[in-house]
Amino acid sequence: NANARSGTSSASGLYQFLDQSWLAVVKQHGTEHGLGWAADSIQKSGGRYTVAGGNREAILGLRNNPEVSALMAAEHASDNKGAIEAVTGREATGTDLYMAHFLGIGGARTFLSAMQSNPDRSAAAVFPTAARANRSVFFERDGSARSLSEVYKRFADKLGNGSDAAATAKA
Repeated sequence: NANARSGTSSASGLYQFLDQSWLAVVKQHGTEHGLGWAADSIQKSGGRYTVAGGNREAILGLRNNPEVSALMAAEHASDNKGAIEAVTGREATGTDLYMAHFLGIGGARTFLSAMQSNPDRSAAAVFPTAARANRSVFFERDGSARSLSEVYKRFADKLGNGSDAAATAKA
């Protein structure tokens, strides 16, 4: 559903980009995909992205364009690949890249590092804000918290790859 919206965050579109993540990737890659007007309208100040010239809603609305959204998702994944490999010391998997999309690159670095050192640690304890917004990811139906490796494995199973890294973290 190209018009999907999260009820618990600003995530929107096919790839459920948050407002700030979307603005960041459009700022960085918009020009190379014919969106120079959008990239030029986005400014970064104090670590946050803002939009000049009244274009904010139009730029955020591009998340609902399947072609633009797919292009930006591919750019976002490409940008995250090297950062993940530097943290894990191995080739990034599709699941790693999804973790970067889901938690942001900083969150993915934290998640993957924590999973390498303590895979049985509660994922909700490491990411309380994300856990509140995504209870079904971080908690079992009975309310018990999932471990980092369990969260990772669930994503790997849904994506059809990446579970070798979770198994390696458990070993």
